[in-house]
Amino acid sequence: MLRNLSAYFGLLRPVNCLIVFGSVFVAAFIAGISGSLLTVLVAALSAALIAGGANGVNDFFDAPIDRLNKPWRPIPSGRLGKREAFIWSTCILVLGVAAAGIAGKWLLFISLGGAIAVFLYSLRLKHTAFWGNFTVSLLCGLVFVYGGVCVGKPKATLIPASLAFLFHLGREIIKDAEDCQADASAGASTAPVRFGLKTALKTATAVYLVLLVVLFLPWLFGIYHQLYLLVVCVGIIPVICYVIWSIWRDNSSRNLGRLSSILKLDMLVGLLAILLGSKF
Repeated sequence: MLRNLSAYFGLLRPVNCLIVFGSVFVAAFIAGISGSLLTVLVAALSAALIAGGANGVNDFFDAPIDRLNKPWRPIPSGRLGKREAFIWSTCILVLGVAAAGIAGKWLLFISLGGAIAVFLYSLRLKHTAFWGNFTVSLLCGLVFVYGGVCVGKPKATLIPASLAFLFHLGREIIKDAEDCQADASAGASTAPVRFGLKTALKTATAVYLVLLVVLFLPWLFGIYHQLYLLVVCVGIIPVICYVIWSIWRDNSSRNLGRLSSILKLDMLVGLLAILLGSKF
């Protein structure tokens, strides 16, 4: 029983859901929570549920590839059947959209668009060169706008949304590079498969070099304060520089997976930088 319960929740990837929840809440906070805190919490919960459902739907469609490169996940490991996983993920996704409707009509429209994008991504875009990376990165940036819409101030969240887009775009390309061999054997035409591993890594490097410059702009233009710069210089720039150095030193699937995990944890540092820099 506990094993099955663990598989159901593991399918949603709770850490990812927590990051999405925190991103919406931070976005609403920096934009200025002028209404009900409960509405913000419901909006953050809806985004987290949609993200969790999206992860499960993606795993359902990716089961053949995951058997090769991520056999420990709930579906390829046999802990959860494909049919069960799809029903569970779809229910979570629908629940997230319903929660968005409670939080506000504009959030409902955004969440419906996001849900449609999730299925398009899982069915087709994930296996194309760069389009899948772009779609996921756009949705991750949209999470911040979602928080801004929740409090009626979406413009205030465009900066963190843009930073998140670039951060995730680089990471998504690295993840595709990690899965290159399995994707190729399954017939997927991701960027590393179609253009080669080195070209994909060059693109990821270029994205992160642009991000290294863009990270300074909110401080240079006086939008975020010194604490933002401090956290960025201590906790984000060294990580990005390390990742750039490491992908060229060792582009093995194992190392790229490790770097992807490091980047995921660094998202929390990014949230801290935006929170401190905008309010203190």
